[in-house]
Amino acid sequence: MKNQSASSRRRFLQHIGATSLVAASSPFASLAAQQKAEERILTYSKPISAGEKIRLGVIGFGVQGHFDLASALKVPGVELAGICDLYTGRIENAKEMYGKDLYTTRNYQELLDRADIDAVIIATHDVWHARITLDALAKGKHVYCEKPMVYKIDEGHRVIQAQKKSGKILMVGSQRVSSIGLAKAKELLAAGEIGKLNMVNAVYDRQSSIGAWEYTIPKDADAISTDWGRFIEATGKMEYDSKKFFWWRAFKEVGTGVAGDLFIHLLSGTHFVTNSNGPKTIFSTGQFSHWNDGRNLPDVMSGVMQYGDTPEHPAFQLTLQVNFISGSGGQEVTRFVGSEGVMDVKGNTITVKHSLLPEAPGFGGYDSVFTFSKKMQDEMTAEYNAKWSDSQKKRRLKEDIVFRAPEGYSEHVDHFTNFFDAIRNQKPVVEDATFGFRAAAPALSCNESYLQKKIIHWDPLNMKLIKG
Repeated sequence: MKNQSASSRRRFLQHIGATSLVAASSPFASLAAQQKAEERILTYSKPISAGEKIRLGVIGFGVQGHFDLASALKVPGVELAGICDLYTGRIENAKEMYGKDLYTTRNYQELLDRADIDAVIIATHDVWHARITLDALAKGKHVYCEKPMVYKIDEGHRVIQAQKKSGKILMVGSQRVSSIGLAKAKELLAAGEIGKLNMVNAVYDRQSSIGAWEYTIPKDADAISTDWGRFIEATGKMEYDSKKFFWWRAFKEVGTGVAGDLFIHLLSGTHFVTNSNGPKTIFSTGQFSHWNDGRNLPDVMSGVMQYGDTPEHPAFQLTLQVNFISGSGGQEVTRFVGSEGVMDVKGNTITVKHSLLPEAPGFGGYDSVFTFSKKMQDEMTAEYNAKWSDSQKKRRLKEDIVFRAPEGYSEHVDHFTNFFDAIRNQKPVVEDATFGFRAAAPALSCNESYLQKKIIHWDPLNMKLIKG
């Protein structure tokens, strides 16, 4: 099995080299992104010793918890040791999937107390993220926490300090930042392929009830089956509401809405590609357009953020858009706009299209020249033609670039590979607590901007709100 696995990885990487980049004269034939993929994937071509095995616990076994665990278990040397969830139906589901002898509990503290668990996945409601992360680090567990890392901005520094004090690995679950697609986008931007960056337009639209978080609620849902009393320990007293438990992303009491679910993906990707610490100003607006289901966070939302001129990148503006009733049918694309072209990031397909200015300035056409006297027109036209050749008047051409990850590639598995590799080798992760907070704070500020109807000012270097 191990030989077969190693062979399949070699074929996979050969496929990357053979098909990923379509630009024969491109200076990027070295495929740095391929090298990054090799570093992450081929690490596990070698046998894993008993001492390198990682025993994993899962806290929160809902939709994302299922996906996270499935991806994590694809990394060799990772074993499931226990699952915690408040809803009884998911405890039953865990035993149906992984065996009746699997350790399960409805109390996450009991799972953290187990000495046979090395690391935990935290895939709970947003309101619980920081609390469980702090408890897990204090118990000596490595932590993979779903985004956003925190529910409130004032939780961020506590998590960062707790991670440093513990010496344990903390990875935030915006899996795209481990992808070979974003690695290539980062390389292309740094190489100047689109000139000087000035704007990023990021869109994550949907058009479905499930996409708008109206997940199926089980027939046996009640205050007892969901352990509602334990659930609201993080929120303060609330009357039982099945929607706030199962459709939680749409409610500010327990979730962070569009901003915490999807803006944060767009922010994480933008920060990774640009090496940015974050924006200086944040403004957001939203509306309730279609999903009139009692939610108190918008189903259509936009944000505008201004990034300063720094040693890492020039000043640029970031626009964010999420529309849950988009007639486009849904789309996810981040467009990096520069002075000489645009780079579109659609999943792990990266497209660069160039548009270079001619060497000569514009003259004639939709210009003021035709409003001058005939004599002046003739004189200035002759001078222009004498100064600039025909080739200098034309836009310069440069080949487009297309990068595609091979079929079957999983950035989610890559993200977990990054996490477990860091645990085994005490290496930095791509999305640590500081990175996670620098993505979460601007996202959460979008909610504050929307609710307070004001511009939020942020210090991206010191990670603090600036009170105006």
